[in-house]
Amino acid sequence: MTDQRAEIDWREGRVPVSTRFDDPYFSLQDGVAETSHVFLAGNDLPARFTDGFHIAELGFGTGLNFLVALRAFRKAGVRGRLRFTSFEAFPMAPRDLRQALDAHPQLPTEILSDGVPERLNGPDFELRVIAGDARETLPSWDDQADAWFLDGFSPAKNPELWGEDLMAEVARHTAPDGTAATYTAAGHVRRALESAGFEVTRTPGFGRKRHMTRARLR
Repeated sequence: MTDQRAEIDWREGRVPVSTRFDDPYFSLQDGVAETSHVFLAGNDLPARFTDGFHIAELGFGTGLNFLVALRAFRKAGVRGRLRFTSFEAFPMAPRDLRQALDAHPQLPTEILSDGVPERLNGPDFELRVIAGDARETLPSWDDQADAWFLDGFSPAKNPELWGEDLMAEVARHTAPDGTAATYTAAGHVRRALESAGFEVTRTPGFGRKRHMTRARLR
């Protein structure tokens, strides 16, 4: 995958925190609920799911968003496959990944028991994780997504994943009428999405976060 591994500390023994970015990988309150609120509802899912629906993501992290999306796809009873592509600069080591996912026994975590894969196909999903800096890897990606999960670490701590140039690449790799969602409502992120061609809406966030951002390609 890559020699650039995530550097992890643990909060309460179950929530992984990136020491590189000083930010937790998922909500200390409820990671699954946060993903469902921000990334699923934020992209009007599961209502939009169809065979071959393609989600792309900035920041694979623990794989939580993928697993929550796949569970929703299965519960929706959609026949066919969910496509999921994630861009990750610092993949977690397999041991850390397994420890992080132990906190979510309600999810199909066995899919990631061997660690972060480059490619993995199942009966109802196609997963691809593209390792490296998204500013370098996304421009050369030859596909488009129906929905984007913008889930990098906090813009204040990981500004590389929230710049105008990268948001322009997100737009360029979005299918017509495609969407994006993120937990952050930072003004410069919303402006970058608008400059890229998205119609941007600020909506109620999850938990203690007052607002989040939803976007639809114009």
